[in-house]
Amino acid sequence: MPSTIVPAHGLADQGYATPAALHWNLGTGVLVELAVQRGEGLLSEHGALVVETGKHTGRSANDKFIVRDAHTDGTIWWDKNKSITPEQFAAIKADFAAALKERADLFVQDLYGGSQPEHRVKVRVVTEKAWHSLFIRTLLVRPDPADLAGFVPDYTIIDLPGFKADPARHGCRSETVIAVDFTGRTILIGGTAYAGEMKKSVFSILNYLLPETGVMPMHCSANIGKDGDTAIFFGLSGTGKTTLSADASRTLIGDDEHGWSDTAVFNFEGGCYAKMIRLSAEAEPEIYATTRRFGTVLENVVIDPVTRKIDLDDNRLAENSRGSYPIDFIPNASASNMGPVPRNIIMLTADAFGILPPIARLTPDQAMYHFLSGYTARVAGTEIGVTEPDATFSTCFGAPFMPRHPSVYGNLLKARIASGGVDVWLVNTGWTGGSATAGGHRMPIKVTRALLNAALDGSLKNAAFRTDANFGFAVPVAVPGVEDRILDPRETWADKAAYDAQAKKLVGMFIANFAQFEAHVDASVRDSAPKAA
Repeated sequence: MPSTIVPAHGLADQGYATPAALHWNLGTGVLVELAVQRGEGLLSEHGALVVETGKHTGRSANDKFIVRDAHTDGTIWWDKNKSITPEQFAAIKADFAAALKERADLFVQDLYGGSQPEHRVKVRVVTEKAWHSLFIRTLLVRPDPADLAGFVPDYTIIDLPGFKADPARHGCRSETVIAVDFTGRTILIGGTAYAGEMKKSVFSILNYLLPETGVMPMHCSANIGKDGDTAIFFGLSGTGKTTLSADASRTLIGDDEHGWSDTAVFNFEGGCYAKMIRLSAEAEPEIYATTRRFGTVLENVVIDPVTRKIDLDDNRLAENSRGSYPIDFIPNASASNMGPVPRNIIMLTADAFGILPPIARLTPDQAMYHFLSGYTARVAGTEIGVTEPDATFSTCFGAPFMPRHPSVYGNLLKARIASGGVDVWLVNTGWTGGSATAGGHRMPIKVTRALLNAALDGSLKNAAFRTDANFGFAVPVAVPGVEDRILDPRETWADKAAYDAQAKKLVGMFIANFAQFEAHVDASVRDSAPKAA
């Protein structure tokens, strides 16, 4: 089957000579057809391509390694990133090159990471599976056809699920490896069919490159109001980042990864990668509709091979079932994947301890503190004797994808907030009236929506505020349409002494977690730490 546009600068020019049939820059229809022909997936009754990723249904974080050399030695956050030597990477690369010669077919996509032209990176992605080529073509930004013939990549990603790494030879942990060479501008992914590794590799590239240009890379969603007011939503899984940013009255810029430059908030991607498990038409109609469209790829979603009906509630293959689709499958998505610089930043947390207020306003120093903390909490498991929620701190709301020290990103954020006069809000979508395990209930979505709308339309800035006794941030005391009592979490607890004790514990968790950053931030940020009342 012919390729569409073959660039003059090919794989052989990059040192990857192979007798394989090279399929360059194929489109959606052809890739779906090939994926089905090759037995890589099934078409659902409504036209989505349904695939399985095998034993890896999520990222293999413990199998990711970065080459430690003279260039990266002083720039990578080695406390949280594992290293390999240049010699070990060279061995992996040589074995990948040999594996490429053994493949009958290879699929190549030339794409952009980043929607703003002056801040994008050219990425070439080589895959052994047709559906992987479709996935990455969907998730990244597609160049105009006229730009493909002269395309020369800045970075190259090679993804071979059939490759088996050798820990003794390659310096890795298992037969799975994600090897990143920032100096050689190459990322090699082997031993896993989870497509998200490719997407997150591009995110890591941009997280590494953009801070040097003053652009803030962010793991967040973003949307725009009718008056051109951009809002950014940070938040870990389960905090409502996707749900709250998918607002029919606002235009979606993107759902996961963005950059903040001097002139714009821009999506790194051209598609979305949403969780599918227990997705419903009632709760998230726009995302649900994408499961019934040709061009969507559904990973680890259970499908009946005879009727081709899918079951989004069935988690037998994975709790992390996913769907990838072009962003224009969402009706109110931005055509350019960009918007103006933000007026508001929303930091979402689901506080299962029931301590944080439903909304609070942060100063730039407090914003940096909470950004570096990246706090949320999950409901405790069912083990005997477990009686409290589980606190989670993921710095910058995306620690696994941050190659540089978190203070680099935190200082960028603080500077941009201060210079742009941006309003920052901490929104608790978690529990109130008690903890998740002791009498509390989930924050009503109508309360969150009302407070979020007041923050985004600017009216909340005119409210009267009190200073929270534990965290020191400003909390509104009255907001139209919201019960006053719910704005003060202590008042929602029947046992005030129990609230005070729980608050003291949570403050202690924040302080203990932030100790790792104290030497890297200004005194004003350290002074923004919570203090037990």
